[in-house]
Amino acid sequence: MSLVSSRFSRSLAFLALALFVAGTICSLSLRAQDSSSSSSSGSGDSSDPVAAAAKEEAVPAGKTKLKIIVTNASGSPVGNASVYVRYPKNGKQDNLQELDFKTNQDGSVKVPPVPIGKIQVQVIAKGWHTFGEWYDVENSTQTVNVQLQEPPHWY
Repeated sequence: MSLVSSRFSRSLAFLALALFVAGTICSLSLRAQDSSSSSSSGSGDSSDPVAAAAKEEAVPAGKTKLKIIVTNASGSPVGNASVYVRYPKNGKQDNLQELDFKTNQDGSVKVPPVPIGKIQVQVIAKGWHTFGEWYDVENSTQTVNVQLQEPPHWY
């Protein structure tokens, strides 16, 4: 009889310990949520969608955000095109940093902030002539429109 009561006591103690640990974890989780919600509400702009959008659109000084729109000769968007953005790394023209993207179904790509200055945009899409051109970017936001041409026909 004492063996059964000993096992029961250990099981009960284990269960109590498990409940205590679970309660402590839940309490810490709730405290973390409360502190993060109070800190974000303290800034005053989390509930204001215009302020949140402005904060998201902020571009660091000396940088630019590009939007690249890729269309075909008739003006229709070209989805799933490979877009390469290259710019000088550390201001040296012979050392280029490269970012690569794919256009979405509306033919656009949003590029994260890159340094203002000379930027190369190259677009490669199946069934279209490869495009590549250097741009002098001077604004904090700029849209680059790329119109792909049909490749030459070889007979």
